[in-house]
Amino acid sequence: MKDPFSPRPDRVQPDMEQRLLGLFRGSDGGLLSGEKIGAVLSISRTAVWKHVKRLRDRGYRIDAVPARGYRLVAAPDALTASELAHGLSTLRIGCRIISLRETESTNLHAFHLADEGAVDGTVVIAETQTGGRGRLGRRWESPPGVNLYCSVIIRPPISPLHATQLTFLSAVAVSRAIEKTTPLRPFIKWPNDILVNGRKVAGLLNEMNAETDTIHCVVLGIGVNINMEKDRFPEGLRQPASSLFIESGAVVDRREFTIALVSELDTLYDGYLRDGFAAIRDEWLARSMIMGKRVRVSFGQGDVVGEIAGIDMDCALILKTVDGSHERVLAGDVTVL
Repeated sequence: MKDPFSPRPDRVQPDMEQRLLGLFRGSDGGLLSGEKIGAVLSISRTAVWKHVKRLRDRGYRIDAVPARGYRLVAAPDALTASELAHGLSTLRIGCRIISLRETESTNLHAFHLADEGAVDGTVVIAETQTGGRGRLGRRWESPPGVNLYCSVIIRPPISPLHATQLTFLSAVAVSRAIEKTTPLRPFIKWPNDILVNGRKVAGLLNEMNAETDTIHCVVLGIGVNINMEKDRFPEGLRQPASSLFIESGAVVDRREFTIALVSELDTLYDGYLRDGFAAIRDEWLARSMIMGKRVRVSFGQGDVVGEIAGIDMDCALILKTVDGSHERVLAGDVTVL
């Protein structure tokens, strides 16, 4: 059986499969004769049968009624390119989707594609990662079939000094997607964690390839715990972790969530390129769980304690310390006191 997740060098087959799926979805569950499908797609009835078989091999349930035709009954719970393309109408993000059954890291895979010239907005999604990474080199647990592991290649015409702003953009997009697909209210913890009820459900790892004054590409790495159950989390995590399923008590449609996320990323990125960072910063601040809180920030050189006074345009944390001075922190782990 051909692996449905592997990228294919030719685009003829995926396009034909997407067109066939589009016909099925447009029929609202009704039967489509092989003759009609063949006429619309300009292929023989034998070719129609082969395409139907290929879709069945990929996990689609397609019923066949003798002398009447075919009907799409159910789609697989898999984040394949063809499933995600249906329902997306974005400008940049998601213009190309690469779906993988397994990879070491979607960020690494995305960087390889970027080096080969992948276009702005290319999305890489994997069902599982063997070497998923979080911030500061921490391991990101990536069991198959329950979560979202994705990386987005963008080529923004901005200074490398402003690349951190894109982490904030990603955080706002993830928060919006959670609100669109669940009844949950997410909060953002500086710099790159998404929390629900005080527990981490998503993390971001944005990396770039740049020279002194030029960005070649930025890879927006996004991991979201969607339907992961409690016994799948490893012991000894740095902070309490959870999933959208655990917090909401209901299974979340991974395809629906991914489409919502890609759409929000596209909307925010388009606005960012047009209007700059100010609106994203304002929404990030409104969603932050630490504004005005007394915190400890731990980093390589030690700790600093103070009250959160704000975030500057470079995404640095502004702390008001006990002596009344303000300290600018660019990186570290935040603990609310």
